[in-house]
Amino acid sequence: MTGPGDPPEGTPHGAQGGGEDEYRSVVFDESFVRAARLQEFSADERLGEHHTPAVRARHAWRRLGGSRQAVLLVLLIVLAFGTAVYMGVRHPYKAPEPVLAQPLRSAVVPLAPSGAVPGATPEDLFAHSPAADYRVGAAGINLPAVTRTEHFSDDQVYSALTIAKEYLVHSSVDPATLTGGSVRPVRLLLDTGQLDQFDRSLAHPDDNGRYAATGWLVRFDPRLTQLADRNVRVDGVLAASELSPDALDVTADYTFVYAVRPAPGAQDASARHAGKATPGAASLVTVRRELHLRVGRDDLADHRLEVLQSNMQAGPLACSSRPADALRPLFAGQHAGLDRPAGTDPFARDRVSPSLCGELAPSAQPKPSHPIR
Repeated sequence: MTGPGDPPEGTPHGAQGGGEDEYRSVVFDESFVRAARLQEFSADERLGEHHTPAVRARHAWRRLGGSRQAVLLVLLIVLAFGTAVYMGVRHPYKAPEPVLAQPLRSAVVPLAPSGAVPGATPEDLFAHSPAADYRVGAAGINLPAVTRTEHFSDDQVYSALTIAKEYLVHSSVDPATLTGGSVRPVRLLLDTGQLDQFDRSLAHPDDNGRYAATGWLVRFDPRLTQLADRNVRVDGVLAASELSPDALDVTADYTFVYAVRPAPGAQDASARHAGKATPGAASLVTVRRELHLRVGRDDLADHRLEVLQSNMQAGPLACSSRPADALRPLFAGQHAGLDRPAGTDPFARDRVSPSLCGELAPSAQPKPSHPIR
């Protein structure tokens, strides 16, 4: 039978008295345990007196040496940054500077008729003129087949042609522009670098090749001329090609035919030089515009263009009309007579282009079936 302290299966290995008898000699009573003093040694004490510390105290001169290293590091960073900036400025492949807008160069040539200007109704005049098959207004300005270039996509070329068409419509077909009204739609399509020249040309026109208002647009003197038909006949061609990796060159060669008659009260003023106009009769004015336009990448984004060159031929006009500010056509029944351009001095360098005058071919004049006399 097992004792009260033995496990249920009995004493291990048959030892009598169990495990408690083996440790009876080392059992401490409660008073001894309470009187015992516990002492915890520090890390240095446990390591011993011959131990060398892993981290040494830093002396003052070493701290100064660290400051010098920090200063040297800052200097190296500043030097590296300065070198990077210098190389960026001097880099041979830096982005090209934006191209400044070029000023417009223009020439306006009046075409004088050889005889009296034919007069009839606008419908009769158009039907019996070379413009009989021309389309009306913007419908006569057709865009060519669009082909991408080396640096411009189909959409970009199409956009450039569209801007050029809008410029032609607003500057050559819009009745407000033609009769001395608002030119804001034309101005909004011009590159901002040309706006000062445009404004000066409209405010103070001059036929010096730079500041002719008629270099930018078609405009009749509203004091003398009014439209007999607002439907302008138009025909011509547009073309686009790559001028540079950053710009497209757009050329326009268009003929515009207008039906006009004298404005009220303008009969007497015009009769002084070219004879009396036929009352109630309309006449045709033909204007050919050859334009050289530039559309850069920035212009595509801003929906603008530059007008670099403008050549205009207009008739029937008197050679002395000086159409820098506006066109003053000869009306039905009037004639140019002996009015021819004055002599040109080749030694005078103050004029960019001399005054020119051409003859309006008889074939360019309408032959109405029922002329008004």
